[in-house]
Amino acid sequence: MSDTEKQPEKPVEEKPRSTAEADITKYKTAADIVHNVTKKLIELSVEGAKILDLCIEGDRLLEEGTGAVFNKAVKGVKVNKGIAFPTSISVNNVVAHFSPLASDPLSSQTLAKDDVVKIQLGAQIDGFASISAETIVVGASEENPVTGRRADVLKAAWHAAEVAMRLVKVGNKNWAVTDAVNKTAAAWDCKAVEGMLSCQQTQNVIDGKKRVILNPSETQKRDFETATFAENEVYGIDILVSSGEDGKARLEESRTTIYQRDSAISYQLKMKNSRAVFSEVQKKAGAFPFNIRVLEDEKRARLGLQEAVQHSLVKPYEVVYTPSNTFVAAFHFTIALLAAGPSLITHPPIWYKPELVKTDKELEDPELKELVSKKLREPKKSKKKAADEEAK
Repeated sequence: MSDTEKQPEKPVEEKPRSTAEADITKYKTAADIVHNVTKKLIELSVEGAKILDLCIEGDRLLEEGTGAVFNKAVKGVKVNKGIAFPTSISVNNVVAHFSPLASDPLSSQTLAKDDVVKIQLGAQIDGFASISAETIVVGASEENPVTGRRADVLKAAWHAAEVAMRLVKVGNKNWAVTDAVNKTAAAWDCKAVEGMLSCQQTQNVIDGKKRVILNPSETQKRDFETATFAENEVYGIDILVSSGEDGKARLEESRTTIYQRDSAISYQLKMKNSRAVFSEVQKKAGAFPFNIRVLEDEKRARLGLQEAVQHSLVKPYEVVYTPSNTFVAAFHFTIALLAAGPSLITHPPIWYKPELVKTDKELEDPELKELVSKKLREPKKSKKKAADEEAK
């Protein structure tokens, strides 16, 4: 997500329904589906696998998984459920959001040995979304581990995610995460991708007002709003790290295929085709990102979306790249700040294991090393133990 994206504004009087027990159940059900789909895609991500086929299969499995749960209507109303973020398979220096159409020039692209592959996808139940991303290296094994700059960026991203996970807690500021991720990535001579955002989530919202920014430019740093994490909030934390010198990314030849309706914007579309396409978007995707391939006519959809994008009714998830000789690794997790402490909603990475990644560099900063050694949720002390400690 880039810093330039608009964010939907919620009415002041509306209280987010993020962390009621029933809502957490929905978040975790969605997370289980995402985990199962990701596991299957990792199995399929072998040398010669076609990226387009992987994306289509991922979306099919998400629909199948969400279609099998919460089928009982409540007061005659069916639970809304489905894809919260379309499957994207972004390779090597592609940062994110690569999910081609059959008609695209890059639709025939396949995976090659040693490709650094980022798999991102999400599911939602009743508007409560669990989104996850992880990075694998094609063909790597304990006998043939990842080495060189691939290993550096993968280990940097994984440690940065572990650090961020422990800093997204009640009372902390968003800048604490930004600074710690930057410092962690630097231990492997890497940089967080400039301007990438992580956002607060509520029902039907994955890009809420409170946000964390990675590796901000001076302008972004000056203009970005400070936020404090609070109890009963949910966040989708997106960690993207580049092996490049500055973490800057740019647009290249890929065509955008993933879009999202912006509910904060109102505009009466002028063209008949634009109105028809926008109506289809609202019906099929609602508040969540969608891939053009889910729309009835891809060519007509591209034309119809032009006016909607121009007037910010729909925002694009653009495909951006770091320089061609670099690699990007990503981990995305969804976390809830409950009264009992932080709770990781999405599952830990499936593929990543320290023995698969061999690098000479390690995390040396004592504060960060201590942080990643801690449990995500500290066990609560008994009243008697707390009283004894206070007496001492």
